[in-house]
Amino acid sequence: MTIYKMLRFSLLVFSSILLVNAQVQIEPKLVNKNVERTIDLTSHLVKLTATITLENTGSSPISNYLVVLEPETAGNLSFISVKDALKEELKIKAVVVAGHKDKVFYNVQLKQPLGASRTAVIFLESVLTGALVPYPSEIAQKDKQLVRYFGSHYFYTPYQTNKQTTAVTLSSRNIENHTKLKPVSQSDSTINYGPYTDIAPFSFDEMSIHYENNSPFLTVTRLYRLIEISHWGNIAVEENIDVVHSGAKLKGPFSRYDYQRDTSSNHHSIKSYKTILPAAAYNIYYRDSNGNISTSTVRPRKDYIELELRPRFPLFGGWKSSYTLGYNVPSYQYLYKKGGNEYVLSMRLLDHIYDDMHVEELQTDVVLPVGVQNVKLSTPYDVHRLEDGKTYKYLDNLGRVVIRLKKTNLVEQHIQDLEITYQWDTITLIHEPILLALALFALFIIVIIYVRLDFSIHKSEKKE
Repeated sequence: MTIYKMLRFSLLVFSSILLVNAQVQIEPKLVNKNVERTIDLTSHLVKLTATITLENTGSSPISNYLVVLEPETAGNLSFISVKDALKEELKIKAVVVAGHKDKVFYNVQLKQPLGASRTAVIFLESVLTGALVPYPSEIAQKDKQLVRYFGSHYFYTPYQTNKQTTAVTLSSRNIENHTKLKPVSQSDSTINYGPYTDIAPFSFDEMSIHYENNSPFLTVTRLYRLIEISHWGNIAVEENIDVVHSGAKLKGPFSRYDYQRDTSSNHHSIKSYKTILPAAAYNIYYRDSNGNISTSTVRPRKDYIELELRPRFPLFGGWKSSYTLGYNVPSYQYLYKKGGNEYVLSMRLLDHIYDDMHVEELQTDVVLPVGVQNVKLSTPYDVHRLEDGKTYKYLDNLGRVVIRLKKTNLVEQHIQDLEITYQWDTITLIHEPILLALALFALFIIVIIYVRLDFSIHKSEKKE
């Protein structure tokens, strides 16, 4: 386990200790009657889903279900959720389990207590980042990219599992090697493990898959998102994005000639990618430190705007790039009047950058209008709120409140709305026009006084 993974793992354990004071016990009468697991390795993210059939073999109802993370991948977890048979979200939070303080557990609260001898179905989804390791770590320009995945053949759980199957979906049928815990079979780019029966709690058997994966290993190392609210009918959004190709590093020199001759689409370099913007976005700009990038393409769709971003140069392993993307949207789609002088802003904390995105660090600043009071913040998940700031815009002598939020290790599932509620008087709209009128009035007075003053040393007889 690398230092980075160890740090993230320790943070997960520490956060779980803070979330609960009492330790949770493992219910021995609860068993996994059947587990159908899928591991999606088609991109640079690892997406795990499991359909779990629970059975209560005891005599008293059970209201909670525990999910435990595999020790080697606990530090890679970015997102986790559990739904019931009706696809409704279940409450989930990190907990500490007695006798297993070295493991990361999540407690799932069932909608209805599971009665004796009854069964229920839940759906577990989790996303891991940084779990695919390029091997070899350096490749030439024309080489294919190979990666390795390490996991477990068994569904890692604190409960007895009666039956379990696992399907691993790969991005290519070119597989160098993989572990073969029987029964196992391969069909095209899918490896099927199981069924396995009568699996003891906390059973772990290492799974290793070495295969070809040329999907874009694009990682956003830092995303600074600025949202400026105006009650004149406009919301300005600007994103400063730093990206890096996190796949196998390029070994040797880069040949533009060979790159132009290579017409195959199955290549590990990144030529372009698509960003989704709101359908009402306008005044879109895309630039870097050298200026505007004219190779982008805007395609309006029915419910969104598709923006194809093409960097100034293709990205190979280890190569970095940074750019600025901005646009405006009408405020009536995101800003609502709750009643009286109270307003609610409902807008995305994080928006789409590219498919299967991974953002290592996000900072979102929301600039509120002049004169807001009683600001309340509601976020869809835990974020770190930095100290509120203050900024000054044109003809602004009072300053505007800036809500500053920060979070690390985000994926596409984190694209959710935040809500900011505040009080604001409509009379504040005339604040800037009054300042502009006063400035013009002062300028006219100065001009009037100036043209009437005589700064000459000698006065002519004609003027006298």
